[in-house]
Amino acid sequence: MHHGLDLPHMTEFIPPGTRFVDLPSSFPMKRGGALKGARVAYETWGAPNAARDNTILVLTGLSPDAHAASNAANPEPGWWEAMLGPGKPIDTDRWYVVCVNTLGSCKGSTGPASIDPATGQPYRLGFPELSIEDVADAAHAVVQSLGIDRIACLVGNSMGGMAALAFLDRHPGLAASHVNISGAARALPFSIAIRSLQREAIRLDPQWNDGCYDDDHYPESGMRMARKLGVITYRSALEWDGRFGRVRLDSDRRDDEDPFGLEFEVESYLEAHARRFVRNFDPNCYLYLSRSMDWYDLGESCHGTTDQGLANLRVGRALAIGVHTDILFPLQQQRQIADGLRAGGAEAHFLPLESPQGHDAFLVDIDRFGPAVAGFLSAL
Repeated sequence: MHHGLDLPHMTEFIPPGTRFVDLPSSFPMKRGGALKGARVAYETWGAPNAARDNTILVLTGLSPDAHAASNAANPEPGWWEAMLGPGKPIDTDRWYVVCVNTLGSCKGSTGPASIDPATGQPYRLGFPELSIEDVADAAHAVVQSLGIDRIACLVGNSMGGMAALAFLDRHPGLAASHVNISGAARALPFSIAIRSLQREAIRLDPQWNDGCYDDDHYPESGMRMARKLGVITYRSALEWDGRFGRVRLDSDRRDDEDPFGLEFEVESYLEAHARRFVRNFDPNCYLYLSRSMDWYDLGESCHGTTDQGLANLRVGRALAIGVHTDILFPLQQQRQIADGLRAGGAEAHFLPLESPQGHDAFLVDIDRFGPAVAGFLSAL
């Protein structure tokens, strides 16, 4: 294990205080090939207890880094600040929390934006094909390096919910319980279709150049469109209507010289959101991570159905949470997870929430998600 920031590159965005675990010298990938000299980024909160049985492992969605909350090494608020910390639903006075940045990302873990030690240049499209199972195995390497023999609870959000199920499948007996938040055991056609359009928007941008871009030639238009498509599916039509209605931009915020320019507040919101994302996430990493979700189906591990794959998992207690307004990882997928785990002998519960905020509700609707997570953890 080593600490600090190394291998800087224009498309890597690593928060201060990030720590790293070196993967085995040759890390095999599910679909072939192996990574050499790879690493995984992570952060921690709280401390292990004497029995070393109070670990919560958090696996993230596509874009977050390992900085889920502020800590001594980095006081900046994290992406799950309201959920994680002293006295919060995931109470770091009780729990030792580890959050892992997914393999394939550009936020510290090795991915297409990282330097390939064999060439001294970024991997770009030379990076091996990435699967959710590879993400799970990389997270397992972090757990091993920290000397953790038992995880009290494995928490996965969105894509991290997929990775958590792969973790339970590939490393049985390590996690005593599981919270799956707006996750899925396989990709559905609608979600695949949306992600396919996002990837197409990036690849059709001439600046993408088969993955060979740089700061001066960056596929900004493609990334903007991909992010806008994503944001539309992360929230719900109910929220869009309540938040923006048909309110038009003030005249001083419109470009009168562009007859098809921004006209409504909702358009301005999407544009601002996309511009904050552009150049803060590597396009090739986006492509790899997006495709890994489309490929995932837990049933493949047992050469059977998704339900059979879930029933084969062994975990004592589980909670699957989702919201009625999620169109990207719809509620039926969290119900399937709970039913499948219960069929395998787990004490598994399904909790549908009424949040109007769609797939991203777990990031913003802490008033609903916080008590659900805190209640589950309090019983452990």
